[in-house]
Amino acid sequence: MARRKKIYEGKAKTLFEGPEPGTIVQYFKDDATAFNAEKKDVIEGKGVLNNMLSEYFMTGLTNIGVPNHFIRRLNMREQLVRACEIIPLEIIVRNFAAGSLSKRLGIEEGTALPRPIIEYCYKDDGLGDPLVGEEHIAAFGWASQQDMDDIVSLALRVNDFLSGVMYGVGIKLVDFKIEVGRVYDGDFQRLIVADEISPDSCRLWDVATGQKLDKDVFRRDLGSLTDAYTEVARRLGVMPKGSAVPIKPTLIN
Repeated sequence: MARRKKIYEGKAKTLFEGPEPGTIVQYFKDDATAFNAEKKDVIEGKGVLNNMLSEYFMTGLTNIGVPNHFIRRLNMREQLVRACEIIPLEIIVRNFAAGSLSKRLGIEEGTALPRPIIEYCYKDDGLGDPLVGEEHIAAFGWASQQDMDDIVSLALRVNDFLSGVMYGVGIKLVDFKIEVGRVYDGDFQRLIVADEISPDSCRLWDVATGQKLDKDVFRRDLGSLTDAYTEVARRLGVMPKGSAVPIKPTLIN
């Protein structure tokens, strides 16, 4: 049977038509990018690890009542997700100063923030995903005030869940980003967590040593990205100790 129709291809994932109406097949690639795709590489096994880890986190969110697009994992590189209308924002939650926040405000990396800070970036690769405020979001109609209230609630619930899960295995959740989509049940609209949650979209530091276990390993040439992601998967029990990452691509028909 021929492969299903491609809907969209991004830097780290490709989306295909799902087998049922209202579904999408999300394929995790091995491509790694940084600095708005100025730095690129192919890291064998990265897609497999991100698929398995995103399944783990999305399933955990479902279990505590946080709505998201995940339906089930299909194979090592693909998962079936619910189709939704993506709000064109990256929602960033910061618990510790790092990355662009440290550069913008001159705060030393690793400084604990007095409370989680939520920032928004407009999703546009050509513009470099610029930082925007709630006034921009309202003025350009990207989301309503009710949407923003719901987005903040979702983001903080995800933060509580991820922070606890990670701390339980000796990992500090420095920051992360999510995307949010709209789904419709008749005339009723609700917002759900979409895209992925993985070391690609989080900053994760070992609590004891400060070792980076996220995409900063690739950004800053700190070693093997696959080893870092595998360590996260093993601590969470997603992969047993001593097991190798299966890297051969598998596709759904």
